[in-house]
Amino acid sequence: MTLTGKERAGLRAEAHHLTATVHVGQHGLSPSLLASLDDALRTRELVKVQLGRQLEAKPKDAARELAHATSSEVVQVIGRTTTLYRENPDLRRNGVERPWRVW
Repeated sequence: MTLTGKERAGLRAEAHHLTATVHVGQHGLSPSLLASLDDALRTRELVKVQLGRQLEAKPKDAARELAHATSSEVVQVIGRTTTLYRENPDLRRNGVERPWRVW
């Protein structure tokens, strides 16, 4: 799944008002952190992640690593905050329509 520019722009606009749900702390990209992120992506699809200062990797590298580990897409990286997206078709089936799906 690769996002188009228009889709990415819609997701960036939607993510603007979100607060970071997942925080990468001193333990880095641990299995428990990846499980939390995977759970957040499953229930919300669009998740902001705050990368701690202790993380040795560059923010863009950490974002790519998180996206790869969770089969998601990097929407944007601003400073030490990244936004990830992974579609969950079950959410649509349950009647939850996402605003960014209007494209």
